[in-house]
Amino acid sequence: MPDQILEVGLLATQYPFEYDRTRPFMEQVGEWVGDVFYEILPEAGFEVRDEQIYMAFQVERAFAEKKTIFAEAGVGTGKTLVYLLYSICYARYRGKPAIIACADESLIEQLVKPEGDIAKLAKHLNMSIDARLAKSPDKYMCLKKLDHARNNDDGSLPLESLYGTLPDFVHSHAPMQQFHAYGDRRDYPDLNDEQWNKINWDTFQDCFTCDMRHRCGQTLSRDHYRKSGDLIICSHDYYMEHVWTYEARKREGQIPLLPEHCAVVFDEGHLLESAAMKALGYKMKHVVFEELISRLLQNEIRETLAVLIDEAIMQSEQMFKYIRRQCRSIPGSDRKSIELNAPLIREVHRMRSVIAAIEEELVFESGLYTIDEYQLRIVEERLETIEIALRLFEDSGALICWATEDSDGLTLSVMPRNVKEVLQDSLFTQKMPIVFSSATLSVDKSFQYLKDSLGIQDFLSFSVDSPYDYEHQMNVYVPELRKGDFAEKMEISIKLIQQTEGRALLLFRTREELLQFKQLNSLRAESSKYSFLYEGDQEISYLISAFQRDEHSVLCAVTLWEGLDIPGPSLSNVIIWSLPYPPLDPVFMAKRAETSNPFEDVDLPYMLLRLKQGMGRLIRTGTDQGIVTVLAEAEGQHPVHEYITSVLPKGTKLQKLEV
Repeated sequence: MPDQILEVGLLATQYPFEYDRTRPFMEQVGEWVGDVFYEILPEAGFEVRDEQIYMAFQVERAFAEKKTIFAEAGVGTGKTLVYLLYSICYARYRGKPAIIACADESLIEQLVKPEGDIAKLAKHLNMSIDARLAKSPDKYMCLKKLDHARNNDDGSLPLESLYGTLPDFVHSHAPMQQFHAYGDRRDYPDLNDEQWNKINWDTFQDCFTCDMRHRCGQTLSRDHYRKSGDLIICSHDYYMEHVWTYEARKREGQIPLLPEHCAVVFDEGHLLESAAMKALGYKMKHVVFEELISRLLQNEIRETLAVLIDEAIMQSEQMFKYIRRQCRSIPGSDRKSIELNAPLIREVHRMRSVIAAIEEELVFESGLYTIDEYQLRIVEERLETIEIALRLFEDSGALICWATEDSDGLTLSVMPRNVKEVLQDSLFTQKMPIVFSSATLSVDKSFQYLKDSLGIQDFLSFSVDSPYDYEHQMNVYVPELRKGDFAEKMEISIKLIQQTEGRALLLFRTREELLQFKQLNSLRAESSKYSFLYEGDQEISYLISAFQRDEHSVLCAVTLWEGLDIPGPSLSNVIIWSLPYPPLDPVFMAKRAETSNPFEDVDLPYMLLRLKQGMGRLIRTGTDQGIVTVLAEAEGQHPVHEYITSVLPKGTKLQKLEV
C-alpha cells in the first residue's frame, strides 16, 4: 500500500531543525521552511516561487494563532508542500497527528503515491514521514456482504477470485499472530461500481455486533492508522463522519473514528459543505429496523415489550408505505424528494410514540439482566438515534429529508437544517489550526459564500494567483450552439477529440449525461480508434493511471472536476459538457428556499467555483499546453459568456469556436 512506503513504525519525534526552547516554536518552523524553499528544494531542482513563499508565511500565522485560514492559491503555487511542512512539524511539537482531509479518494491516492508530494519531501529533506491512510468504510470489502453475495449468487461477481484474495487468518479461529489490512477498493480495480456495492461496507452494516469485526480489513486498517506519528490522510466525508459520530461512539463505548489530532487541512476545502451535508444526518430502512428490534425477541423478555416490538415493526412498515406515496423522482438525481403532508407526519409521530414506549420498557428490562448488556446498549443507542431523526418531523422547517431506492426497499435520509451550527459547535470552536486549501475558495475575491455556507465567524485569508503563463498555454472556447441538444454537443466533442488525437477529459454535470454519452459513443465508428474510459466502470485511481499511461485515451467523468493532476500531453483537451450548476436534489432545494435570490446566492457561486476547478485540470506545469471548451448554450437572461469570462485564468480570453 502507498502509505507503507512512508511509514516508520515509531512515533516521529525529531524536528528537522535544531530546536531552541527559548524561542517560539512556529517562528523557528518558519525559518526552516524558508530554508527549504530558498535553498534545499532549489538545489534538488525545484523552482522557487514567490507565491509559495508568501503562502508559507500566511499559513505559519494560522498555526501560530491556532486559527482557521482560507488559503486560496492557484495551480502551480506548491500549496500542498506548504501545508505538509507545517503540519508535520506541528504534529511532532504537539505529539498528535495532523489530519489531511482530501475531497475524495482519488485525491488521497495522488497525495500518497510513490511519486507524490509526501514522497518528494521524504526524499529531498531526508525525513522519515509517518503518513497513513484512513479510508472511508465503504472503500473496504465487508465479509458479511461477501457471504450474502455467495448465498445469493446471480453470476455478476467473480466470487471465487474474490475469496482467493482473502488472507488465511480470516478463516482461522486461532488467535492472530500475524495480520495485515486487506479488502481495499483499490485492490479490485476491475470491479465496476455496481459490483463493488454488492460486497462493500454500507451504512446499515452493524459492525459492533459482527463476529468477524476483529478479522475485518476495515478494522485492521483503522488500528493501523491510529498509530501514525505525523499525518493521517482521509476524505472530507470520513472526517465529517468522525465529527458527526464522535459523541455517539463514545456513549456506545466505541473509539471515535479518528484519534485526537492537533490540526486539520481541508484540501479542496470549498467542497467541505457537500461532505458535511452527506455525513451530518440520519438514515433509516425498514428491513434494518426490523432486524435490529427483533434481536430483543431472542432474549427472555416480558410480554409487554414483545407486544411493543411487534407493533413497532408493523408501524415501521406502515410509515414507509406513506413515505413511498409521497416520494417524487428528481431528474438527474438518485434522490427522491418527499412531500410532507399531515397523514405522513401522523404516521411518523406514531412511530416515535412506539419507540418511546420501547425505550421505557428497556429501562425495566435492564434491571432484570435478561438481555446481554452490550446488545442492549447498541439497541438503545440506535433507537435513540432513530427517535431524534423522527423528532425533526415535528417542525418540518427544521429538517431536510429525501429517499433513495435499492433492492432492499426505501432508505429514508433525514438531515437537520442547522448544519452550520453543528460545524460551529463541533469543529470551528476548537482551538486548533484549520487550513482550507484550494485554487477556488472565493467568488469575485470574496470568501463570503464559503464563510456563510460553513458558519465560520473568525478566519484569516489570502489569495495568490497561479504563476503559469495562461495567455500562451491555454485557449478557451465556447461554440455557438444552434440547437444546444445532446446530438450537437456530441458532434462537437468528437471533432475536438479527433483534433487532439484523444488526450481529452470530458467533464459531465450528472451521471445521466455520462451514461447517455457512453451509449451514443459506442455506436460511432470514428470513436473506435481511441480508448474511452468511463468513471464507474473500474476503480477510479486505476482509471486515472490508465488514462495517464495511454496518451491517446479519453477519460469521461462526473466527479473529477477537482484534484485530477495529469501533467504532460496526456491531458491536452478539457471538454466541459454543461455549466456545473448544483443538482436539483432536496439539499440544494432547501438551500434555495432559505434565500430571496436563490440563483445569485446558491446556484451561481457553486457553478463558478466548480467551473474554475474544471478548467484548472488542463495546465498542471509550466510547459503544459491545450484547449478548454465549454459547451454552454445561452440560458434566458443569464449572460453565460460573462460567467465563463469571470473565472478565466489571468491572461486568457474567451474565443469563439468555429464548428
